Amino acid sequence: MRFGDVLQLAIRSLRRRRGRAALTALGVALGSGLLVALGTISSAADSNVVSRLSHGGPIAAIKVAAARPQPDQLDSDNFKQGDIHLLDDAALKKIRQSPHVRSVVPVMTSEVLVIPPGQDIFFGTMVGTDITSASNLPITVTAGRLPSAGSLTEAAVTASYLDHVHVGVLHASSVLGREIELAAPRRSANGQVRFRGRWTRVTIVGVVAQEVSDGDVLVPMRQTELARNWAVGGAGDPDFPLLASPYTGLVAVASSLDAVHVVRAEIAALGYASSSPEHLVASVQRYLHVVDIVLGGIGAVALAIASLDIASSLLAAVHERRREIGVLKAIGGRDRDVLRWFMLEAMLIGLVGGTAGSLIGVAIADAVGLVVNRYLTSQDLGGIDLTVVPTPIILAGIGGATLLAMIAGGAPALLAARLPAREAVSAE
Repeated sequence: MRFGDVLQLAIRSLRRRRGRAALTALGVALGSGLLVALGTISSAADSNVVSRLSHGGPIAAIKVAAARPQPDQLDSDNFKQGDIHLLDDAALKKIRQSPHVRSVVPVMTSEVLVIPPGQDIFFGTMVGTDITSASNLPITVTAGRLPSAGSLTEAAVTASYLDHVHVGVLHASSVLGREIELAAPRRSANGQVRFRGRWTRVTIVGVVAQEVSDGDVLVPMRQTELARNWAVGGAGDPDFPLLASPYTGLVAVASSLDAVHVVRAEIAALGYASSSPEHLVASVQRYLHVVDIVLGGIGAVALAIASLDIASSLLAAVHERRREIGVLKAIGGRDRDVLRWFMLEAMLIGLVGGTAGSLIGVAIADAVGLVVNRYLTSQDLGGIDLTVVPTPIILAGIGGATLLAMIAGGAPALLAARLPAREAVSAE
């Protein structure tokens, strides 16, 4: 028999027993749907948890300090630094040349006097960086926006600034649009500090959570350069040698999580201390992998139960169709034709059930996403996107359901194929 003839026979058999076929396919759909839903939720949760470790920035980000490393710094996620080691363009170029580095963004800080409207004056830190490369920095905008690149009249403030002005994180947007004054202190050779000449007014356009450097105000690099140039006044300050370093630090982004330790070792070889949550991320990933295995196991068990339903259904079909099998063999049908007949039935049930299950799984993931995001938003924890289902998960749901259905149908199909024609025809 040709394949098309066997396929028509399988479809006709399923149509004659629509109720049983529909219930069997429904069982497969529920198992496949559960697998797709759990896989989608697990994948989105993994990405969300890991990204939160770097406050919304790249998880392969490495912070570099203008200081020498301690011998055991690579064993820690935090800075283990020694004396000052000037960080200049030459060092920046060497780090960028590494084949394991995707990008490097310089960071510059300067001490400033901050005068907020109607609040106490305080000494703070201005953090300057390349705003155009913000996607490569561990910066999350919690309200408003980042300052325009190159602007000298816009700034974003951090949680540290909010603490100084007694504004809670939940009311961070209330500081947007306010104008603050910044004063860069000028240091003379005798150690005296003078506030003269370098006064700047900036408008707060955003509130950020950032791990670029400890600071209160985030501005474009040019703003910090002007403040530092005024602070040193053309002369070095022995009490503050860090002001002699062109850059206070760098943020290097490795090409992948696996390359983070390699890049940190290269940076240490150049003589600079670094920090990165690589050990924390690795530990979290191991625990998340365990959760993935558990959730995947639950979905697999559901599919296994559905496969038993398929096996039971086809076994019943073998007993019901003994005469049909006998007649097919009597007119020239071969054992492999009967085997293909029942295997195609199992495959069609698995394919239809797996496809329907994938749609069910997507709907479940969307419903769970709405509930979870509502809770996360109420806790000021952002949210997770469950609307985009990874293609491999959908293919795994459909393919897994089809494969398990064919495996489950294997034994009944072999039983039908080996049934003697004379016995099958004479069966009542």
